[in-house]
Amino acid sequence: MRQLLFSSIFFAVFGICSLGVPRGLHAENASGGNIKIGAIVDLTGPHATQGELNLCGMDDYFRYVNETAAGISGRKIELTVVDGGTGVSNALNDMEKFCISEKVHMATVWNADIFEKARPIFVKHRIPIMVASNCRTTLRPPVSYTYLPSGSIALDCYAILQYIQMTHEGSATPRIGILTANDACGKSIHGPSEAYASNHRLEIVAVEQFTPGTQDLKPAMLKLKDMDAEYIFMQCAPSDAVTALKSADRIQYNVPFFSPWTLMDTEFFNLGKSLIRNRINISFPGCLPGDGTSGINLIKILIDRYKSVSGFHTAYWEGVSIAAIMARALQRAHKTLGRIDGQTVNLALETFEREDFGELIPDITYTDTNHSASFVTRIVRVNENGTFTPLIKFWNPKTEKVTIIP
Repeated sequence: MRQLLFSSIFFAVFGICSLGVPRGLHAENASGGNIKIGAIVDLTGPHATQGELNLCGMDDYFRYVNETAAGISGRKIELTVVDGGTGVSNALNDMEKFCISEKVHMATVWNADIFEKARPIFVKHRIPIMVASNCRTTLRPPVSYTYLPSGSIALDCYAILQYIQMTHEGSATPRIGILTANDACGKSIHGPSEAYASNHRLEIVAVEQFTPGTQDLKPAMLKLKDMDAEYIFMQCAPSDAVTALKSADRIQYNVPFFSPWTLMDTEFFNLGKSLIRNRINISFPGCLPGDGTSGINLIKILIDRYKSVSGFHTAYWEGVSIAAIMARALQRAHKTLGRIDGQTVNLALETFEREDFGELIPDITYTDTNHSASFVTRIVRVNENGTFTPLIKFWNPKTEKVTIIP
């Protein structure tokens, strides 16, 4: 079941996932023992498309659990949604209501700015939260009640830079230009990238920042070209990435582009026709069509069953993954601790040790001091038609070497 905490956001996402009919519950068990999950997701604003797809993934998975397994120990899962795209202050004004009146057992926060403000509130009320922001901040201690579903942004930085280093041709040091939006998510790759490059045979020749929504990035691209950057590592909204590709073409600057996987959404593929070509590569820690794993088979089942999306999307995959982690934690809290509340769910999560999700996501480990899930990913080429081609096998860039796929 999904319900909206605020009716004003109903129409923002209605075209993607119907919110009008409670899912999974229908008329039965509509009161009392439901397990409540809170979701703060951008449904309006520049990241709305990604937020909507993420929400569809969560909703479909919980609906599937409700319909095929009668929920968790006979209790249906109910998803309550808050639109994070209306601004930090608006979301925070209702945060106490979200925690107290709604009495959610777990929550997920998608907007990085909201997460930084919301985290103390959830910790205060002992509600575990999954951080699904498009910059996946590195968790600062104490990590109590705060979890990542996959590796932090540092994972993407390490993976991309190591891949460049290992595949660079010639004896000269690879020269990398960083291009990001001048916001929290854009800046999130600066520190980890500079730290990695300082200890490896890589040179970051320039860091160019721009205001989100800038219509012409030619000056920034000219600067990177003048600095002889052979690779561009960017972190920005999909529409801004398309602008960067257009600007690169205008100055005949043909270099590979790299990005965290959160760049991908339907808007990027729609706007990027004839621009993507074979020059976009992402760090992506999830399953893909063609993998032949139980994880991608689950994605196919959900898409065929509920038809909330027309095909595979990385944001939809993330929503399914977050919901799967939550459902596993709820189930374990009931089985091993005898009840489901914020404290028992938190303890249950910290028992995850190489927890297997059928390669939907890399195996997850949480401890009482580390809630970063995993440090495993792979580099994937983005194709013009919206498909993806893995370039290397999954690996941990801290401890393993890149294995190129022939």
